[in-house]
Order: sequence, then C-alpha cells, then structure tokens
Amino acid sequence: MSESTYNRKGFGLKAEVKPQLQSAYESELVPLIRAQGYRYERNGVTIRLAEAFGFCWGVDRAVSMAYETRKHFPDQRIWITNEIIHNPQVNRNLDEMGIHFLENKQNQKDFSRIEDGDVIILPAFGASVGEMDALKAKNCTIVDTTCPWVSRVWTRVAKYEKQDFTAIIHGKYNHEETVATASRSKCYLIVLNLEEAEWVADYILKGGDRAEFFRRFAKACSPNFDPDIHLERIGVANQTTMLKGETERIGKLFEQTMLQKYGPTALAEHFSSPGDTICDATQERQDAMLQLVTEPLDVMVVIGGFNSSNTTHLQEIALHHGLNSYHMDGPDRIDPANILTHKPLGQTELHTVTNWLPRPPLTVGVTAGASTPDRVVGQVIERIFAIAGDLLDS
Repeated sequence: MSESTYNRKGFGLKAEVKPQLQSAYESELVPLIRAQGYRYERNGVTIRLAEAFGFCWGVDRAVSMAYETRKHFPDQRIWITNEIIHNPQVNRNLDEMGIHFLENKQNQKDFSRIEDGDVIILPAFGASVGEMDALKAKNCTIVDTTCPWVSRVWTRVAKYEKQDFTAIIHGKYNHEETVATASRSKCYLIVLNLEEAEWVADYILKGGDRAEFFRRFAKACSPNFDPDIHLERIGVANQTTMLKGETERIGKLFEQTMLQKYGPTALAEHFSSPGDTICDATQERQDAMLQLVTEPLDVMVVIGGFNSSNTTHLQEIALHHGLNSYHMDGPDRIDPANILTHKPLGQTELHTVTNWLPRPPLTVGVTAGASTPDRVVGQVIERIFAIAGDLLDS
C-alpha cells in the first residue's frame, strides 16, 4: 500500500482533539486520589487504588488516532474492523461520532459495504492477514492503530515461519489479537494456559491419542496440523495481555521438554526462546495488583470490558488471593440500592448481587484494565461513595 492510503502515525491533530478526549475520558476525582498516595476516604470508605491501572500508552494512541481520523476526514465514511479496544464506553463514543463497526457474518468480517474512498480503522489488536488482503483489494484509506507490542509479537512469529518452526501461542484462540497473530504463521498451535501446555508437552515426549489432541485443539491449530510432525520444531509466542508469569512458565516448560527429548546439543534446532513479549503496561498493572492484594481489603473492584483479557487476569489475581472481588465494565452496573451486576470469572452470564457493599467503615480496592478510561474509574468510585453514604444514614 502507498503512504497516501496507509497511515500508522495519525494526522498530527492530537492537540486539536485533546479537549474532546479530556472531556470524554478524564476524571477530576482520580488525580486527587493519585495525589494522596492512591488512598482516599469519604463516607467511611477508604479507596485503595492500584498504582498502575487504566489507559495504557497503546490504548491512548489508538483512541487518539481514531478521533484524529474523524477530524481529518469529516465528510467521508469511516469504518472500524472491530472494537478499537475492549471498552464499551469508548466504542459507543466512536459509534456516536459516525465511525461504523463492520458486521460479522459466520465469523468473517463483512467487507461488502466498504466503497471506494471509504476510510478503514484497524483496532489496537491489529488485523489478520486475510483481512488485510481483503482491504488491499478495496480502494480505501487504512488507518492502522495496531499496538506496537502486538507488532513485536508478529515479528517473532514471522521469524519462526522463516525458520520452519511451529508457533505455539499462549493466548485465547478466538481473541482478535491472537487471531491476527496466528494468521502470520502457516503452522501454529494455541494453548490457553499452563494446563493445556503441559498436555502438549506430554504428547511431545510420549506421543498420544491424535483424536484426543484434535478434540482439545480443533479450533486452536492451523489447517492440516499434524502433532506428530509439527511439534518437532517449536517457538513460543503469546497474546500480549496474558499473565506474564504463566507465559514464562509455558516457555520454560517447552524448553525443558525439547531439551529432554533432543538433548542440549540439538536444542537450538528444535526450540526457539520467546523473549519478553508481554506488554509493559499489562505487566505494570499485574504487578500493581499483586501489591494491592497484599493489603487488608473488604471488597475488590476490577473495572474493564467483560471481553478484556488483561482485565480478566486482574480479576484472576484478586480471586487467587481470596478476595471478595467483582468485575464490572462501568458505573451503570452499580444500582444506588446497593445492587451490583457483575461477571464472575470464567462465566458467560452476568450475575446480580444485592447488598454487595458492606456497611462502612470498610476498605475497597480498585483497579482497572488497560482499556478503561479514568472517567469510568472515577464514576465507579463516586457510586461506591454514594451507596456508603446511604448505608451510614440508614
């Protein structure tokens, strides 16, 4: 694609869209809490805010580029191939600005409505090779907001491809980022967690039931994948928002597996080290959460899109430490009558709980995924303070 139809840097309009971004996504309360050492008290509630949370650099960049695109192309039709980030408020704002989301038909993006001269935004998760090929066939302008950390993983997967290594990707097979990453390798296998990786490692060492392999990984491997051939040379990659510790353990597991099977002199022919491809922002938020959960907390609140991988892992950390923790995607999930709608970890349906906030005094821990604006965090905290005030008055 030519530079005139492909843009990865924005349009130099960040200063012009800054007031709009500030109005939509910044909070007056959150800076006050930061200034007081991430601790703030009102109505008998002490809020303990994680020291790293919310919008990361890559998300801020993607959202800003989308706003710049609307400013730069005020009269053209603009499409986005997926949610720009996993935050319902941000995506709703883009929709209200006239940035249209492409529909899915049978798990495939519908490009039929794109016309000559239209503008296409690629989200922070990136786009698959197939999607890029389809867009190249259109006479349109592409604005690519793909996070550089995601692109870094693609570079590693492309290296595996050249070296005839199978890419074993630690991620969720149906997550947009992992779909885009896997599309850059002709031969790949996606493992969700350490348990699945251990099953694969056991297959590498001992062989196993091919039918069982495909039952487990039918949707998570490349076409024509043969576990008896394609697991002889492997390299590990990852979805950038997974738990860093688990990615590291998976990489070490496969290194030890290939060492055991082929010996130290042949290890480099059969295994390629993944390096560090968990994004800095994801790791900072996980580290801050690990610090926060060591404090005495009565309730933990994790804020972020229900389909946000990095937010889900923050909730996972809270539950692992035995906290009474709730994952919500915004303030509208909190009813003033002390009723909360939240998403339990690993479940698809939302649950409603009454009297979720205990009577003060109490301490509430708060964190948010990398796609959550400060404004949403502030609104959630204000709702908590309001309920606490009512409980004290009752």
